[in-house]
Amino acid sequence: MSTAEFEQSVVVLEEEFSTPAQRGPVELEARDVSVWFNTRKVLEGVNLQFPKNTVTALIGPSGCGKSTFIRTLNRLHELLPGAALAGEVLYEGEDIYGPTKDPVHIRLNIGMVFQKPNPFPSMTIRGNVLSGLKLSGMKRSNHDEIVEQTLTSAGLWNEVKDRLGHAAGELSGGQQQRLVIARALAVQPHVLLMDEPCSALDPASTLKIEETIRELSKEITIVIVTHNMQQAVRVADYTAFFLAAENEPGHVVEQGRTTEIFGNPQDQRTLDYVNGRFG
Repeated sequence: MSTAEFEQSVVVLEEEFSTPAQRGPVELEARDVSVWFNTRKVLEGVNLQFPKNTVTALIGPSGCGKSTFIRTLNRLHELLPGAALAGEVLYEGEDIYGPTKDPVHIRLNIGMVFQKPNPFPSMTIRGNVLSGLKLSGMKRSNHDEIVEQTLTSAGLWNEVKDRLGHAAGELSGGQQQRLVIARALAVQPHVLLMDEPCSALDPASTLKIEETIRELSKEITIVIVTHNMQQAVRVADYTAFFLAAENEPGHVVEQGRTTEIFGNPQDQRTLDYVNGRFG
């Protein structure tokens, strides 16, 4: 996409959201979240709200803590050696790190899609979709309906409906990523976290994933880490810009509606970044 086309995308988005929408109820919220690996502090004082049924993009240079932060939102961070966290992550008003909270239950409600597609390659397409249910111990009898519904939601049903018994490894990279999304949807999460879900995909597959994200946001809340500025403009209602100075922890420089972050940022560093002048 050329600079002129990118600027036009911003203009179109501004027109689409020219009437400011009221923020809906907050589904997920980070309050003063700081993160360490052993003695190294990698994030400091992150405060972000994720309104229900919206898409929020996390942008910023490599190494500023975006992927680390998104992993704190469903307790994946705590699985890493030496990891520590301060602050609160509220899901529907309750701290997911509370002493009575079950991490497995949290991750069922707050799903995750990673950078590289990770289906079970030798398992069938149908088996992949249902694997999340089996691994979580969820008992649901309407398997055929779940398979069709989730693959449809992930924008994959029409492409695979006649070969559900084929191995997932036969699918293209973009199809595998959409299969992983369908697998995550099968357990009916309320929030879906996506850590650079298109970085390993070709432009056509990326477009399909973006269409899927916009469609899914009608029903669930999505948080996406992306290095693709055009992608943030295309899919996100809100954007948060992360930055880390040399030898300093990452933090949020600016956050707001995507139209404001890209069209009228309040911080010069944000303006420089979204216009490709650093990072």
